[in-house]
Amino acid sequence: MGIPENYQLLSRTRMAIRWGDMDAMAHVNNTVYFRYLEQARIELFEALGCPATPGGVGPVIVNAHCTFLRQLRYPGDIEVTSWIGEMGRSSFQSLHQIFRVDEPDVVYAEGGAKVVWVDQRIERSQPLPDEIREKLLSPQR
Repeated sequence: MGIPENYQLLSRTRMAIRWGDMDAMAHVNNTVYFRYLEQARIELFEALGCPATPGGVGPVIVNAHCTFLRQLRYPGDIEVTSWIGEMGRSSFQSLHQIFRVDEPDVVYAEGGAKVVWVDQRIERSQPLPDEIREKLLSPQR
C-alpha cells in the first residue's frame, strides 16, 4: 500500500504491546491493530483540539481498514505514524503505519479511516472548521 506522496505526516504515537493483546496463536490479535490505530487517531484529534464530544460536533469514522503485513508479538513497543490527505468539504482520509520501535524501518501494518466532521445532534456532516483544516495542513508535530 504505502503512503501516497500527497499525504502529510501529522503525528507519531508510541505505545506498548501488552501481554493481553496476544491471542491463542501467540501474536497480537488482528482486532488489536484497529485499537492501536484508534488510539493514535484519538491522540491526534486531541492534539488538534477536537476531542470526542458525544452529542456535539466533531470527527466520526465512517470506514476503517487495515492490512496486516507482519505479526506483532509481546514484549515490545510500537510507533504508529499518522498521515492526512485527500480533504473534502467535510471529510479527510487518514492513513497509519505501525512499526516496532526496535525495527523502525519495518512496517508491520498499514491502515486508515475516512473521517467526517459531523453534528451528532442532527446526524449530518458539517464543513470542516477552518481552524481544524489549517491544523491538518500544518507540518509534522
